[in-house]
Amino acid sequence: MTASVSAPAHAVAAANPWAVVPPLGNLDAYITAVNRLPMLTQEEEQRFARELRDTGNIEAAGKLVLSHLRVVVSTSRQYLGYGLPHADLIQEGNVGLMKAVKRFDPDQGVRLVSYALHWIKAEIHEYILKNWRLVKVATTKAQRKLFFNLRSMKQGFKAEDAEQDITHRDVLSDAQIDVVARELNVKPEEVREMETRLSGGDILLDPAPSDDGEQAFGPIAYLSDAHHEPTAMIESAQRDMLATEGIATALKSLDERSRRIVTERWLNVNDNGSGGMTLHELAAEYGVSAERIRQIEVAAMKKMKAALAEYA
Repeated sequence: MTASVSAPAHAVAAANPWAVVPPLGNLDAYITAVNRLPMLTQEEEQRFARELRDTGNIEAAGKLVLSHLRVVVSTSRQYLGYGLPHADLIQEGNVGLMKAVKRFDPDQGVRLVSYALHWIKAEIHEYILKNWRLVKVATTKAQRKLFFNLRSMKQGFKAEDAEQDITHRDVLSDAQIDVVARELNVKPEEVREMETRLSGGDILLDPAPSDDGEQAFGPIAYLSDAHHEPTAMIESAQRDMLATEGIATALKSLDERSRRIVTERWLNVNDNGSGGMTLHELAAEYGVSAERIRQIEVAAMKKMKAALAEYA
């Protein structure tokens, strides 16, 4: 852990890859060092991920973590506005990165960086929530939502002001306050109060239950988004693919008669049960018994299941 920051790039391949990262006591040196670490190619990433999954190779895990430390540094900068030490944000993000590496499945078909962002942000969010104090409980869901949206909206207003050469304003104008209040469904005076509290750095984060028994929601409810959790997104994409391309491929494996029977019995049926054809209608069309149509249908479905299993 004592190697010079100026070590050449090929030093990353040394037996101890962590040697190129300086102690965290010097944050600037750390950031410079991790930005010099090369990103892995997709082939290298897949190889190391499989080594870690199949054999528990710690060195492979280290290479995966090292190559993505710059991602943590970049992500942590998005949270500097909360007034917390940058080094602490990076440290918490690194914990999330290591959790992501441990859980990463190389067979899911995504890059580690896409998967890791969720875990990095989750750890940083948790750290923020543990280290901010609130002096006044937000009494409504809209006010709690205001807390976590006001900062990003102010950044957008600052960008607009910069385009108009307005650089002296540190607080929201009356017009901007009205915009925030309207979009977040709160009163303008609540926006002013929250802006003052945010500017002072003394913010409420652990709401207690209200006197009327209403459930209290902490800010974590607005930081996390289960719909965009990487594993869930991958599973959703796979389901969509099976329901479209997978079904089409499975149908192609059938003969024309079997394909039409399956289509009329299953695919041409509406949500309310209308459409499609019954066994007896298909039997009359093909001049066979309804039982024979059922047998053809069962055999076709088994064949399609096998085709879908191979497609997945």
